Amino acid sequence: MSNTETDDDALIEAGRRLFAGEWTFVAAAPTVDVLPPMRGIEIALAGRSNVGKSSLVNALTGRRALARTSVTPGRTQELIFFSLGPDLTLVDMPGYGFAKAPKEKVDAWTETIHAYLRGRANLARVFVLIDSRHGLKPIDLGVLDGLDKAAVSYAIVLTKADQLKKPELAARIAETEDALKRRPAAYPQVFPTSSRDGAGIAELRAGVVRLMAERGLGGR
Repeated sequence: MSNTETDDDALIEAGRRLFAGEWTFVAAAPTVDVLPPMRGIEIALAGRSNVGKSSLVNALTGRRALARTSVTPGRTQELIFFSLGPDLTLVDMPGYGFAKAPKEKVDAWTETIHAYLRGRANLARVFVLIDSRHGLKPIDLGVLDGLDKAAVSYAIVLTKADQLKKPELAARIAETEDALKRRPAAYPQVFPTSSRDGAGIAELRAGVVRLMAERGLGGR
């Protein structure tokens, strides 16, 4: 076994142990005025409505109902904070795009999201979730443009990967990686995942462990 494989296995095991810890709901913040105090690092999950953010939170943490899931787009209407002790917090963000809500409310969510992304000093990375069946759409590219402009580090997580055949998924990963090459704030690795069968969840957890180690926080 190569050193690289050994390191990858160690990261995956560290990720399993990390996310097996006790996760708790911390806060639901409709505006930036009521955000919880900053501690450790935060990783935010962004994506179009109904892309699977809440399902991914549940898959990562191994909890069936830590985050509320719904078939109704736009159900998450606040910044939802889940914490694993003092070092790591996951933030489930309102979905962008279609939502069954008045335009004024959607505009307010959008401004809250932008204010959070611009001003949260301990935000270490944004996981931008993309439905692997559809790939990057113009609305997603607009979000990436904003993250690049704000110099907020982000990585692409492809959701619902189990619904593609292997050659289709490989092609989707390749085209997504190619689209990121010219983007200054993008993390180069693309994470294909399935909350349904657990594919890619261990690798995504390992990515979080790696990020925490870079910040000098526990996780390995």
